[in-house]
Amino acid sequence: MIVDERIVTFINSLDTKNSTLLEEIESGARAADVPVIRREMQSLLKVLIMLKKPERILEVGTAVGFSALLMSEYAPETCTITTIENYAKRIPEARENFRRAGRADRITLIEGDAAEVLKGLEGPFDFIFMDAAKGQYIHYFPEIMRLLEADGCLVSDNVMQDGDVIESRFAVERRNRTIHARMREYLYELKHDTRLVTSILPLGDGAAVSVKRRPAETGAAERQIHRKEEDHEETS
Repeated sequence: MIVDERIVTFINSLDTKNSTLLEEIESGARAADVPVIRREMQSLLKVLIMLKKPERILEVGTAVGFSALLMSEYAPETCTITTIENYAKRIPEARENFRRAGRADRITLIEGDAAEVLKGLEGPFDFIFMDAAKGQYIHYFPEIMRLLEADGCLVSDNVMQDGDVIESRFAVERRNRTIHARMREYLYELKHDTRLVTSILPLGDGAAVSVKRRPAETGAAERQIHRKEEDHEETS
């Protein structure tokens, strides 16, 4: 928990329920210890989807299909969703959930390792949701940037690792140090890549919301950085 538990409980107490099917899927997933996005992230996704009104969504990490279905309920009827899952046990359940929701024609599930699947996809996507293996985000990043269109939105979930990401690597359990280092690198890239404007939010287990600049805006941002570096060199 990275935010005071009482605050989270209060905010979630104000939330309204999802559709009957989504509530059923979420309840079953939690009972089976299948990861499902937290209520705070659900609310954020709903708002961002309604603001962006995407036509093509890419999701990295399907699980049982809960978040893909949630996004489909708030996206325009013409929106299509491509979602990637590598865990064979969850794929049939996700496909069945898409069928039950009547969204199988709008949601395409691709089986396989996301690192390989992403290379074969053709963009652009105007909304990308990252919710897969946290230690792999940095490896997915180059392909994600290729696939994300200008003005597109990238949402990365669980970027705070239950607060571990702010700790020294020596304060983190040895088995978690690789993920810790990779997530720090990923967050640095999100904040320093001149093609993106990113806000990191202490919501759920941490969320990063990024918007990809237009090419002309990227060039302007790069020139501004160069000017700052030159000014620093002159004054030092």
